[in-house]
Amino acid sequence: MPSKRDNVITIRGARVHNLKNVDLDIPRNKFVVFTGISGSGKSSLAFDTIYAEGQRRYIESLSAYARQFLGVMDKPDVDRIEGISPAISIDQKSVARNPRSTVGTITEIYDYFRLLFSRIGVANCPKCNLPITKQTPTEIVDKILGLEPGSAIMILAPVIKGKKGEHRAVLEEIQSAGFIRVRINGTLQRIEEALETPLNRYKIHTIEAVVDRIQLEENKEDNDRIRIMDSVETGLKGGKGTVVVNLRTGKAGKKQTKKDGDISEDLIFSEHFACKKCGFSMSAIEPRSFSFNSPYGACKECTGLGSKLEVDPKLVIPNTSLSIAEGAIKPWMHASHRVGRQGHYWWQLSELAEKHKFSMHDPVKKLSKKALNLILFGEDNQNEDENPRNHFEGVIPNLERRYHETDSDWTRAEIEKYMIKRDCPSCLGKRLRPEFLSVRVAEKSIDQVVEMSIEECLAFSKTLLTSKSQTLSGGNLKISRPIVKEIQNRLQFL
Repeated sequence: MPSKRDNVITIRGARVHNLKNVDLDIPRNKFVVFTGISGSGKSSLAFDTIYAEGQRRYIESLSAYARQFLGVMDKPDVDRIEGISPAISIDQKSVARNPRSTVGTITEIYDYFRLLFSRIGVANCPKCNLPITKQTPTEIVDKILGLEPGSAIMILAPVIKGKKGEHRAVLEEIQSAGFIRVRINGTLQRIEEALETPLNRYKIHTIEAVVDRIQLEENKEDNDRIRIMDSVETGLKGGKGTVVVNLRTGKAGKKQTKKDGDISEDLIFSEHFACKKCGFSMSAIEPRSFSFNSPYGACKECTGLGSKLEVDPKLVIPNTSLSIAEGAIKPWMHASHRVGRQGHYWWQLSELAEKHKFSMHDPVKKLSKKALNLILFGEDNQNEDENPRNHFEGVIPNLERRYHETDSDWTRAEIEKYMIKRDCPSCLGKRLRPEFLSVRVAEKSIDQVVEMSIEECLAFSKTLLTSKSQTLSGGNLKISRPIVKEIQNRLQFL
């Protein structure tokens, strides 16, 4: 039978803060509440005495490795405490949840996995699922010559990619090498202009030297091949194995729209990684390639969050029995020709109704599907002969634009009332770009690894160092052993 002493926490001579030699027995396995006026010593007894001693004893029982990540608490001013177990406390303060912070990032385990995948990961084509191999300059030229005739291409050497600094010495080196133009952070300019405009040393910059600009023409492949080959070789040398080809298709001078096929995009060609079947190329794999906090690894559509906030039509118009005039559009329900700025929305909706022949006084459920889509998503702004200001933006595009453009937390919170969170359609919640999700270690991608439980992840890391592992052998084993050991230490601590 347990003694009476085993069922209580015994405190003798507690003198923390305003406690004056307090002696107390607290029953175990009971819900105990401390009450009293402000300053009576409730927090001093609960947190600074009982919790502090329980936490201190628990931390001292851990290994030296584990203790380095936890702050050891001072021994409270008390004569004796008995019957206490390891303790936790729940703080009353509200903590803002950061979606970019996970258990993996806080413990730095994910950082070690990023390093592991960048060093020994096997790249696969996200389209064909075949291993990606090196491209020769000849293969790169063949890919360029296979582009649509009439396209204008610009061959660039990526000299600086995503690094902070003024980079003046780099620009001077580009000028001395004979290059006339550079593209800095996506903006094309002459080298003299670039040198006259200092870059912000605290911001990240990408600098590319313009090697050549060529108009691809039909039936002139032989003439273009020699010139493109020279330019590609120069670009690969300046870009340390990577060359960027900016492709512009469509009629020159016409406003670029995807509908007309007039598109400007960057194609990355690398001596290091390219799919031989479909020609997909990717830049060199680095630790930042697997970081959803870096623009070089994060999914372009959700910027590494894994989800997107989207305006939900059902929240915008929750009651379809109401008419627009009665306030069916909830974010604009106060719209009226008599109400200040909101009168702008009423005027826009009135013009839209008159133009497309529907009534603002009919219940929304009786409007045609076309009319409802016009209200929610706006008019198609593809006719260049019309003034864009004459086009109705649409309720949902208006809310999304204001949400991203505003600096007001209140406005953003108001618009979020009409939004729902969905997994990113591009990365499906995995946060990274598809080319880096296709890199594998022991047939596992990094997103598959981080979805494992701690026990599963620890077992996976142990298999990497076994003699039967086909992934880590020779040089790979030597490179990876200290990384995997560090991952195991942190997983065992958890």
